[in-house]
Amino acid sequence: MSNDQPTELFTIHGEAIIGPTGRPKHEFPVPSPLEGTGPARTIAMVNQKGGVGKTTSAINLGAALAEYGRRVLMVDFDPQGALSAGLGTSPHELETSVYNVIMEREVTARDAILTTHVPGVDLLPANIDLSAAEVQLVNEVAREQVLERALRQVRDDYDVIIIDCQPSLGLLTVNALTAAHGVIIPLVAEFFALRAVALLVDTIEKVQDRLNPDLEIDGVLATMVDTRTLHSREVISRIVEAFGDKVFETVIKRTVKFPDATVAAEPITSYAHKHEGAKAYRQLARELVVRGGAP
Repeated sequence: MSNDQPTELFTIHGEAIIGPTGRPKHEFPVPSPLEGTGPARTIAMVNQKGGVGKTTSAINLGAALAEYGRRVLMVDFDPQGALSAGLGTSPHELETSVYNVIMEREVTARDAILTTHVPGVDLLPANIDLSAAEVQLVNEVAREQVLERALRQVRDDYDVIIIDCQPSLGLLTVNALTAAHGVIIPLVAEFFALRAVALLVDTIEKVQDRLNPDLEIDGVLATMVDTRTLHSREVISRIVEAFGDKVFETVIKRTVKFPDATVAAEPITSYAHKHEGAKAYRQLARELVVRGGAP
């Protein structure tokens, strides 16, 4: 936990304000500046269901942490290259990507890392080449640890490394979980999304047991929330029932600004600086720091 603790919010009548997760609402303090850089804490953004806001959350959380003075490396570990495109890179034009880093011994992470237009944020990009890695790694020794070995080289250059995973529980995702200290699970506020999480938690527990005993779930993030609907509120209440304090107090509400920012290849924190979506991701960054999930 951070030394700066959250402050519970009250109405003028002294009653606790209840947030969208049904728990008392807090104000999370702006994190203190860091004295130096690294070693980085690595976070995997994982859910085997697509369309839950993984990439959007990775980009905007990374940008918000960078606003608070953290040096951030974004790792695109999805062959679709959505994270790379979302940070202004053209995936099909890449000469060196994360695929080369994990598959070719002579290529290091530093050879592939790109500086992005977002201050404080660098990118280890990916493209469709990465889809071949899953097949090629099958016969490799310690195949679950190739990403961890690659990131070890640059861990001291950053404060936070965020890995955006593909929507599956295959070998690439297991590599990301083996390389990570923590997992954030973005979960869209719909019943079908909730049903799929049991398999993901089972995979995380297997990785903890066999490959990475230090791995922990940093939090479950409710995304695409529409607090006006009973359905959203019921699903959030089920998520809190299932995961308890692991559920972030911050929720990400549904808004057209997120796709607009994606088209502009910008985080919402710079595309619409004062928008509620930008404020939510800044709050998520502050909450993550308070929880000990980021330096």
